[in-house]
Amino acid sequence: MSKVITIIGSGMMGSALAFPARENGNEVRLVGTPLDRAIIDGCRKTGRHLKFDRPFPEGVKYYQFEEWKEAVGGCDFVIGGVSSFGVEWFLENVLCELDPSVPVLSVTKGLKNLDNGDLISYPEYWKRELAKRGVERDICAIGGPCTSYELVAHDQTEVAFCGYQSGVVRMMKEAMTTGYYHISTTNDVEGLESAVALKNGYALAVAMTIGLVNRDLGADAGLHYNSQAAAFYQAVKEMRLLLEMQHSSRDCENMGIGDLYVTVYGGRTRKIGILLGEGKTYQEALEILSGETLESLVVTGRVCRAIRRKAELGMADINQFPMLMHVDEGRDRGKDAHMPWEDFTFDNTEA
Repeated sequence: MSKVITIIGSGMMGSALAFPARENGNEVRLVGTPLDRAIIDGCRKTGRHLKFDRPFPEGVKYYQFEEWKEAVGGCDFVIGGVSSFGVEWFLENVLCELDPSVPVLSVTKGLKNLDNGDLISYPEYWKRELAKRGVERDICAIGGPCTSYELVAHDQTEVAFCGYQSGVVRMMKEAMTTGYYHISTTNDVEGLESAVALKNGYALAVAMTIGLVNRDLGADAGLHYNSQAAAFYQAVKEMRLLLEMQHSSRDCENMGIGDLYVTVYGGRTRKIGILLGEGKTYQEALEILSGETLESLVVTGRVCRAIRRKAELGMADINQFPMLMHVDEGRDRGKDAHMPWEDFTFDNTEA
């Protein structure tokens, strides 16, 4: 049975989800944030997103943000398509105003670090903030290896939907599943959201090795896979330790590793990692990528602050995370991108 789906946030991922949603026979309403006016204007004129190379499926409806309450009228669920920089905006301007009976599915990736060193997902953050306002709401989320432009191209894609209300999650899966968009389901919200957020800082680190080859061996040296694989191994090792701290299930951990792979090989995180490896400072890289949404830097900083706090409390060993600390030291203290390779080795031989 077809649904009415309202997507709020017409950035690349939110807009990409309009493709499987509409092609599965649902009514789809795409709403821009106040920053998306040009996108929605363009969609209304051409039926095409400014950054996609194919038009939206016929029948998608477009709304400016001041029309969002009209767009959610009678909808079966809302997809929140804002970036991590819009978390507070989405809370104040949508979640606090939206009928609590309307389910929400978020694509926003990231974590919040608390004073005690704990890391919580955005769905958990929103839930706690809404509770302070007397609103009870569980928010579902999407996680897994998926780039927006490849979803639009109908590349075979496997993700997971998470939420505490199993019936709601299954309803969303049924509404969104297509021949190219495949969805697992889980109640492990913190596990899945932690896995797909943590991958950002580690994908940045792995991408740095590509830039390091360019710097050390020359731009015409081509891709060298030994260093990428060595960094990938260390990234997975550290991610697993962090996900154990987050009590993540193995399935969610595996989704995070898949997401790490796709983030290394495509998107904005890859770009900044390569620039840093080539010897650019963080400020220079940010200037080169002006206008890009670099969520990986935010996540890395928050996770490192959480680890350091846990270490102060005797609840974590900072020496178990040399790669993430290396990335953070480069961001905060200008440390060169060359990896501390020996710190990644281990000795499991008997004395």
